[in-house]
Amino acid sequence: MAENIVETSVKGKWIKVPSLNVCGKHVVVRGRLLKVAVILDEEWLETELEDPELCVKKLKEQGPQGLRADVFTFAQKLPATRPKYEYSREFDSVAVVQTTSFKDWWERLPQETRKNVRRSQKRGVVVTVKALDEDLIGGIVGVNNDSPVRQGLYYAHYGKTSDQVRKDQSSFLDRSEFVCAYLGDELIGFMKIIYRGDVASILQFLPRASHQDKRPANALIAKAVELCAAKGISYLTYGMLNYGKRRPSPLRDFKIRNGFEEILVPRFYVPLTGWGKLCIKLNLHRGLLYNLPQSAITSFVTARTTWYHLKQSISRCSLTVERPNSNRQTECSSPPTGSNNSQSSFGR
Repeated sequence: MAENIVETSVKGKWIKVPSLNVCGKHVVVRGRLLKVAVILDEEWLETELEDPELCVKKLKEQGPQGLRADVFTFAQKLPATRPKYEYSREFDSVAVVQTTSFKDWWERLPQETRKNVRRSQKRGVVVTVKALDEDLIGGIVGVNNDSPVRQGLYYAHYGKTSDQVRKDQSSFLDRSEFVCAYLGDELIGFMKIIYRGDVASILQFLPRASHQDKRPANALIAKAVELCAAKGISYLTYGMLNYGKRRPSPLRDFKIRNGFEEILVPRFYVPLTGWGKLCIKLNLHRGLLYNLPQSAITSFVTARTTWYHLKQSISRCSLTVERPNSNRQTECSSPPTGSNNSQSSFGR
């Protein structure tokens, strides 16, 4: 259990950080004022932490040059929803579809959602499962560049090169699949699913906003549920359903309309220092936003979204002024890359 260096992606950028290997899992530390030890890529691993006491012991033994943390946090894995440990705990609000039967899921959907899946078929969207190859990488580059702002945030993968996209998408390839939505030869949305035993988790889900009228997002979700049911997987997860106090959101509404429900999974917080114990008591371990009133959070998110869109508009105006009219009139965009090798039952 020696300290080593691992590479992880933070806000779209790969960085190297020190880690502590405990029972085959890498523990890394995040935060500045409050240093929180977490299991690297915990939400994508096949198994949960086997020996929390050993991990807490090793973290407390770290010297001045070691991996110092104030709080250690870890979660249980579905379907284990009953707390196993006596540590201070809260619950993660996981967005889950039970996928044992595609028919049961389909029949519980709102009528409008079922119509959207059918609309995607009628409007020419073909959904297929692809391996990560050069065609798919080129298609993902195009999807990334569809908009620099997504869900009110600057999109960290906007403008990335093919090499950068290849590296981003190469994690967990031995137990993942790419579900792709095509309109002709154009990739108009994709989803990366990671299989974790009886659970499948959506790591990335990115439809093109410019093709929203084709409903690729609904088609991708339907195909994902179909795949899980065919493989005998019980759960499909898609991040959180409720993020602290930030409950009303278009993404949350989309998940609910597509059959995702809340399952509460225990998450434990273990203080390692006096400062960590005080922060847990004051709820500071959840971050600043958690302790703000809902109205303040809503105002902040709205202002942030407005600012990003304003920056985007200013940038576009600057580029238009700098380019001669003759150049703008003769420009043409390169066709997007991508292929369609096989068809899904949700393709036509």
